Formats: sequence, C-alpha cells, structure tokens
Amino acid sequence: MFKSNASKNETNFWISYADLMAGLLFVFILLIGAILVKSTIIKNSLNQKESVLNEQNETLNEQSQTLVEQSKHLISMSQELLMKEDEINKLRNLLAQRQEALDSSNKNLTITQNSLKLKSNEIEKLNQLLLAQNTKIDDYSSHIVLLQNILNEQNSTLSSSQKELKDYKDRVIVLSNKLSKKDEKLKLTDEKLLKLLQALDNKQTKYDELLTKLQAQKAKIKSLTGIKLKVISELKASLGSKINIDKKSGSLRLASNILFDKGSAVLKEGAKAQLKANFIDYVSTLINNKNIAEHLDKIIIEGHTDSDGSYLYNLKLSQQRAFAVMNYLLTLDYIKKNNIKEKLVASGRSYLDVIQYNGKEDKDASRRIEIKFKLKNQDAMYEIERILDAD
Repeated sequence: MFKSNASKNETNFWISYADLMAGLLFVFILLIGAILVKSTIIKNSLNQKESVLNEQNETLNEQSQTLVEQSKHLISMSQELLMKEDEINKLRNLLAQRQEALDSSNKNLTITQNSLKLKSNEIEKLNQLLLAQNTKIDDYSSHIVLLQNILNEQNSTLSSSQKELKDYKDRVIVLSNKLSKKDEKLKLTDEKLLKLLQALDNKQTKYDELLTKLQAQKAKIKSLTGIKLKVISELKASLGSKINIDKKSGSLRLASNILFDKGSAVLKEGAKAQLKANFIDYVSTLINNKNIAEHLDKIIIEGHTDSDGSYLYNLKLSQQRAFAVMNYLLTLDYIKKNNIKEKLVASGRSYLDVIQYNGKEDKDASRRIEIKFKLKNQDAMYEIERILDAD
C-alpha cells in the first residue's frame, strides 16, 4: 500500500511539472507575439515621425536590432521548450505504464491477502476444535482424580475409624484406673476440708475482732472531723440572731454597702463601731471555748464582689477592702490582749463566690465581707472523713 501511494505521488508530480512547463511555453509565445506586434507599431510610428525624429533614428535602429536579437533568442528558447514538452510527454507515457504495472501488482496483492484471510479463518476453526477436545480431556482427567481422591478418603476414614476404636478401648481402661485413684484422693480431700473449715472459723473470729477495733477508730476520727460542725452549732447557740452566720461554713457576713461606698475601699467611719462589735462577739465565741480554741488555726477576712466589671478590677477591689478591714481590726486593743494578730489573714476573692438564689445572682448579697475560721489540719480531716465514708 505504501509503495502504491508513493508511485501515485510521483506520477502526480511529473504531471504537474509537465503542465507547468506547457504554461511557461505558452507565456513565452505570447511574449514573442507581443514583442513582434510592438516592433511593427514602433516601425510604423517611426516612419510617420521620420521628419521630426531624425536624431533618434540611430538609437531606434539599435533598439530594433536588440529587439530582433531578443526575439531570435526567444524563438530559440521556445524551440527548446517544445523539445522539452516532447520529453515531458514521453515521461507521461512511461509514468502511465508504471501506474498500470502498479495497479496490476495491487490486484495480485489483494488476491493473496484474501487467500491468507481464508487460511487464517481455517486455522482458527482448527484451533477451536483442538481447544474443545482438550477441555473434554481435562474434564475426564479431573473426574478420574476426584474418583481417586474419594477412594483414598474412604480408605483413610476406614483406617482412622479402626484406630479410634482402639483408642477408645485404651481410654476406657485408663479412665477406669483413674476413677479408682480419684476415689482414694476424695477421701483425703474430705479430711483436708475439715481442717480448712476449722482454720476459717479461727480467722473469722480474728476478723470480727479487727472490725470492732476499726469501727471504734472510725468513730474517734469522725468525732475529730466533726469539730467544725460543733463550732458552727456553738456559734449559733451563743450569738443567736444578733449576727448573720452562714449555716454551712459558719462565717460572719457583713454587707459591703454598710462598710464601703460604691467602688471604694475606704472604710466608713460610721460602720467601724458595728464592725468592731460583730467581730468581737464572733471571735470571743471561738477563743473562749476551750474545745474550739485548741483547734483554731486562722481567722480569715475575705472580700467579695458581684460579677459586674472585669475579674482583675474586682480582685483588686476585694483585696483592698479585706486589707482595710484587717488594718482597722489590728488597731483594736481586743486583738492585742487576746494575742490573735498572728491568726488574722486577709484575701480578695473577686466574683468567684457570688451568692445565687434560684439560679440567679443576688448582687447585693454578693458584695460582702466574710470573717471565717479555719481549724488545724482541716483539709486532712475532711480527706479522712471522705475515705471513711466511701463505699
């Protein structure tokens, strides 16, 4: 196919080349005719203008001579072109002959290709027949293998069943021997169980004794950890309704609006007398009771605010108010006489412990000063009580 395409391209090239040369020959002939016509026109015009153009006759003659020479040259060239056109025609004939030969060869090739296709189809059919026969042979061989495997399995099952029967017989003999031995061991274990039961009874009595001791110690520890509850009940009993005491912590609560102006940490002069009286009543109850005084560790003055404003602003304000109350209390003779200066501690809590009623903040109640007590080893006693009460 590639050869035929190449030959076609080659013939087309020569045909176009011949057409081009013929066109050039026609152009040259037209030029020659045009030159001849022009020369005759010039000669006629020269004859008419001989009187006026005598001076230019020589030059025109020379030009006419050159034109004649050029025309002769063009005629020779046209003759050469005619010769070349003959050669082109001959080449066209040769190309046509070659084209006919190529066409005949293409026809032969198509015939051979068709014959090859027929042969390939026959070969494919034969291959399919062979594959079908091979699959049948494989099926027969697989069936034979399956039958052999079944026979082998049956033989193996028969041999295994015979071995299992022998094993069962041997196991029955062994089990009968073991049963006889176990009967002997059971007798020995009964004796050991009796001894163990006796030992357990002894241990149970010891365990009961330990439990009674532990319960007694637990009661003692709970009595120690319940000191704070006793202190709170003592405060309520002695102070009554004179002072606002918190039921859970036992702290003395004083409203900030009584002690300070809004946003101020300067203690009001009119509030000092009430602060002094409440503080002395509260602390004297703690100090004068021997059962409380020996466990008293610190007297804490805490400043609290509501949630309005930033945390740092409220922290600074609460600290300043707590220090203002502490500085005033340190000026009292009661502190010096009872030597409780070292027990006083002041701190600010900002709005960390606001007071809420029904899930809403009570801002008036949250702005307060609290005076509370801390017992010795209070945190340790709470932890011991939590462990003892755990399940």
